[in-house]
Amino acid sequence: MIRVRFAPSPTGNLHIGGARTALFNWLYAKSQKGQFILRIEDTDAKRSAQQYLDEILFSLKWLGFDWDEIYYQSKRQDIYKEYAGKLVKEAKATHSEGAIIYTVPERKIKVYDLIRGEIEFDAEDIKDQVLMKSDGTPTYNFACVVDDATMNITHVIRGDDHISNTPKQIMLYEALGFNLPKFAHLPLILGKDGGRLSKRTGATAISEYRNMGYLPEALVNYLMLLGWSPDANQEIVPIERAIKNFSIKKVNKTAAVFSIEKLNWINNQYLKKIDENKLVELLIPVLQEKKFISTEFDREWLKNVVKLYKARINTLADFVDWADFLFLDKPRFDQKAIEELLAKDLSREFKLLVDKLEKLSSFDIKSIEEAFRALVDELKITASDLVHPVRAALTGKTIGPGLFETIWVLGKEKTKQRLSSVYKDIKTGGQVAS
Repeated sequence: MIRVRFAPSPTGNLHIGGARTALFNWLYAKSQKGQFILRIEDTDAKRSAQQYLDEILFSLKWLGFDWDEIYYQSKRQDIYKEYAGKLVKEAKATHSEGAIIYTVPERKIKVYDLIRGEIEFDAEDIKDQVLMKSDGTPTYNFACVVDDATMNITHVIRGDDHISNTPKQIMLYEALGFNLPKFAHLPLILGKDGGRLSKRTGATAISEYRNMGYLPEALVNYLMLLGWSPDANQEIVPIERAIKNFSIKKVNKTAAVFSIEKLNWINNQYLKKIDENKLVELLIPVLQEKKFISTEFDREWLKNVVKLYKARINTLADFVDWADFLFLDKPRFDQKAIEELLAKDLSREFKLLVDKLEKLSSFDIKSIEEAFRALVDELKITASDLVHPVRAALTGKTIGPGLFETIWVLGKEKTKQRLSSVYKDIKTGGQVAS
């Protein structure tokens, strides 16, 4: 049976690179009806922290990467000591100043990488390897080999920053009499500037992407495209189709470039398709955190607001930015909205619109539009002459969804109040968006 593993260290949060490695391992296991093993490499007691472990496990679950087995290296110390002792008995390793060291023989090492093809290493360039440190803990390469072998890992799929570890590990596999797994090294993920992925270019914790309002299925879809794509260059790939079509041998050899713009576009595509009721449920905690709604709120009204903005937002956080005016007593005016309103004093026109809306017996989108267009005809102006400043007065923004739908969800009373007081609000400072 195919068995792969993802082996994070709880010395930091799960970032984009690690999540992509976890995804490709998980995809390969699912596509081959194999098993996905999670191994927590926590032998560094000083740097390992529970908060990082919690974040890693939570993020993997949030992304949907269910594991079949989980191991902790900190609980396997006796196993490492046993195999180190075996190498000492066989004169393949020696004690030195409290450590156990493996003597590297001079030789050429060849490995066939499932992504990169054949790679050759010269052991002449490799120093003798410490297996067990003087504090009794194993080194990374030794623990990795012992774990992968005793956990029956058949395929080691990891980032190509581990290529230099591969010859060291192969020698230890052979010294211990273990069967070699197959190796596949994933290309690096670079920032748009061509450098290593950094905090500035997207190397943010997965939990932060969740907090910013990305959907897990959209983030997984994007991670998938960082090095692999299905046939026909499809960009929106349901996970079921990805599992069916995934091939580790079709992963690109060249580095992938992270683009937040592309991630935003993919997230937008998923948000457009999501059921409104589900989107409402996702937004409730976001809005409650901002204190925009309490535990008691009009769910049907919120659903109507969601429908209005669903196609426009890239993230859940965008919804808060776009629709904040609906939850505030007064809108926050951005600079463009202020300029729009101050270009011409429309107090009279706004008052006339208030009068028209006041007389409506039915405050629905159709009636609102009819009243608005009737006023435009009476004033002998174009609709756009009034649409843009009215939008600015009501929302504090110059762009947004349809004006009549916006007035409808804002409601008659708030609409009348804002149109009546907007110039006073601007002159007295009001709420100006930063």
